[in-house]
Amino acid sequence: MTEAIYSLRPLLAVLVSAIAIPLIVASYRRPNVREGWSVAAALAKFGIIASMLPAVLAGEEFRWSFGAYVPGIEFALRADALGMLFALLASFLWVFTAFYAAGYMRGLDEHSQTRFFAAFAGSLSAAVGIAFAENLLTIFVFYELLSVATYPLVAHNEDEEARIAGRKYLAYTFFGGGVLVLGGTVLVFALVGTTTFGDTAAGLATADPTLARAAFAMLAAGFGVKAALMPAHSWLPDAMVAPTPVSGLLHAVAVVKSGVFGIARVVLDVFGPELVTDLGVGVLLAALAAFTLTVASIIALRQDRLKARLAYSTISQLSYIILGLGVLGPTAIKGALLHIPAHAFMKLTLFFCAGIIHVETHTDYISEMDGIGKRMPLTMTAFAVAAAGMAGIPLIAGFVSKWFLLIGSVQTGQAVFAVVLLVSGVLNIAYFWPIVYGAFFESADTADEKPLVGGPFGGRTPVPDGGTQSGESPVDHSAETNYAVDRNPSDHHSEDPHEEHDAHHGGPGPDGWQRAGWTGAEGSWLMLGPILAIAAGSVVLGIVPYEAVFLELIELIVAGVSA
Repeated sequence: MTEAIYSLRPLLAVLVSAIAIPLIVASYRRPNVREGWSVAAALAKFGIIASMLPAVLAGEEFRWSFGAYVPGIEFALRADALGMLFALLASFLWVFTAFYAAGYMRGLDEHSQTRFFAAFAGSLSAAVGIAFAENLLTIFVFYELLSVATYPLVAHNEDEEARIAGRKYLAYTFFGGGVLVLGGTVLVFALVGTTTFGDTAAGLATADPTLARAAFAMLAAGFGVKAALMPAHSWLPDAMVAPTPVSGLLHAVAVVKSGVFGIARVVLDVFGPELVTDLGVGVLLAALAAFTLTVASIIALRQDRLKARLAYSTISQLSYIILGLGVLGPTAIKGALLHIPAHAFMKLTLFFCAGIIHVETHTDYISEMDGIGKRMPLTMTAFAVAAAGMAGIPLIAGFVSKWFLLIGSVQTGQAVFAVVLLVSGVLNIAYFWPIVYGAFFESADTADEKPLVGGPFGGRTPVPDGGTQSGESPVDHSAETNYAVDRNPSDHHSEDPHEEHDAHHGGPGPDGWQRAGWTGAEGSWLMLGPILAIAAGSVVLGIVPYEAVFLELIELIVAGVSA
């Protein structure tokens, strides 16, 4: 292992947003100041992390230690290439999310905004702690802290649906996944006497293979809960009850990415590719990922609520990363790791588009978005770019990572996984193209029927209490009140900020969608600006991935584990 430079910078990168929490809370009477602290913390965090990048690209690492907090295990942080990949991504995207969240929360006049921004800052501290953790026990601590910090965000609405989703989120990620990670950590320590990344593979190679496989299974399953691997995935669609910036955090930046990052640490740094191959657990991991990405794509087809379709898309796309880590060839690993930032940029764009559509038009259902491209041309163009990337269309980020995954699967003699990836790409087109086509080339009056979501097995399946299933729309939402699409959302707020949201979901007015033009009149630039910037980032990653730094970091990681 490279001799690390002792530095406070990994610690500061973790603490800077935590320090912002009391400042955010203290500024609750002054929203501009409160949100200014959030933006300042995001910029400071990114600056600290970026300052370590040149040295890490040169092969150096940064380390900080508090000393032993369990006999034989230090509470230590290490900024290596893999940790830098996750930390740089999370901190960079948080800058845009901070602006977007301010526009979203103000646009809906949401309650408890101070708590929201404080919890958001805490979540990013935990995420960077996961990125820079030096050993399994330290990553476990931050893994659990992330679940605690994001719970107020998932349950933000404070209604019964939100509380149920929050409790389910904690049950799965904190008590379920966390306990499995802890169990695997204890077993690894018992077998080799250390949990430090990079120091365990040699000892595990000489340990009892059955116990080594058990440790791998517990760790992969524990991190797989946050990565939404089936069958431990159902918390993720339910969590879509949270505000859209939280959905972006869950899907693109912190929570689910911490799960796939944890699996990457287990495969690459705890066991190592060679031992994973010898134990025969890599192919099992890849097979589970292949099953998840296929089934989740099929389920996504029948979702009428936009955020629900995006949620199942996330479950599918995360499994691309895990599949590549299970296939294990250098090219497949490169594709898996590159899909971490590629998916983050594209999925954050998609969720941000869903959010601004909700704020400006209160439209949540795909079946009511026909012609919305006239009302929101920039938003739907960004959506189309990100959706094309998710389907693997060239010149956008998703194509490059999926190309590496396809080639890597064939190179390792596991062409069956390449077939699965191709089938999933077709399914991606099947569930994204109707949204884009309907937005730009149809209208509410001339739209085709959508049998996948309108039939008895589609997204309008009734539930006994007359409410909705997770991610599904009511039986007959077309009869609900539709408000004019050029309204100011604040004009229709009731005393209960959630009453209006539950009562309708928008759609075009009686004269159809009003044309907004291409000058940005479709919504607040606090939201529109981040959407366009992140969509542009998806294109940059697809055209010049080396210039975006991430691929350079990934090649350094792959070279290290292949040596």
